[in-house]
Amino acid sequence: MATKSFLKNISIKNKSSVADFIDALENAEGKKKKNVKYNKAVETVKDEEKIRKIFKR
Repeated sequence: MATKSFLKNISIKNKSSVADFIDALENAEGKKKKNVKYNKAVETVKDEEKIRKIFKR
């Protein structure tokens, strides 16, 4: 899950929004994350020059 999605402020202004929010929380309860399978080679790059080359335009 992206960090921004669970750090976002929400405004609940009516009873309908409250019900929708509670339904969403109850629906998410107990769900586990999905494992991701990579179909390509994955490499962690920490070298600044390599990162610059990857994102060079």
